[in-house]
Amino acid sequence: MHTDIWFPARWKPADPDLIQLYSLPTPNGQKVSICLEEMGLAYEPHRIDIGKGDQHDPDFMRISPAGKIPAIIDPHGPEDEPMLLMESIVILQYLADKTGTFFPPTYRARIEAQQWLTFQAANIGPFFGQFGHFYKFAKELTKDKYALERYTKVSQRLLATLNKRLEDREYIMDDYTIVDMSMVPWVETLAGFYDAWGYLNMRNFGNVERWRKQVTARPAYQRGKDVCGMQTVKM
Repeated sequence: MHTDIWFPARWKPADPDLIQLYSLPTPNGQKVSICLEEMGLAYEPHRIDIGKGDQHDPDFMRISPAGKIPAIIDPHGPEDEPMLLMESIVILQYLADKTGTFFPPTYRARIEAQQWLTFQAANIGPFFGQFGHFYKFAKELTKDKYALERYTKVSQRLLATLNKRLEDREYIMDDYTIVDMSMVPWVETLAGFYDAWGYLNMRNFGNVERWRKQVTARPAYQRGKDVCGMQTVKM
């Protein structure tokens, strides 16, 4: 272990030799904790309470300059040098490369998988998040129905895209990968936390529903989904 590695003062590690995860059980945060669990990597979670403004702490922003969760410090990064990373999709790709797991081995399949990772980062996350904002949190704050109607239609279109992709396959790629890990928490949030399963007619997206139930039943998903709601070293 490198003795000169920097760690944020507010979130001192119990074991500085482990990957340090700074997060919260939001869909973006869940992606990384689920991934760590699936890969069997030892890590230490630290709760970043965005409701209390922890994301604006200068120490946290040294890891995540955008002030967003999740972020990690890997004391044993490339060339065994510490690696500080933000952006959930980049962290997933980094962990897949680090372990050589949960990502396709061929160049063609890797490019296709990266396409779907980008689809998640550019579409699924932003538009589902905006839908949830206007459906769950801002319903009584605006009389204009335009935003909710717009994000409802876009969310249903994105669900239809996933449904088409899954009509002849078990997972987004040939096998279960970080692509599935990146998407399922957002789909699960639509049905669960946003309580929009009926409103969005998610029953009509049968392939998505089958995939969602299959992935969320995985033991590693169940272990990872609530991480950073507590402070525990994950060995």
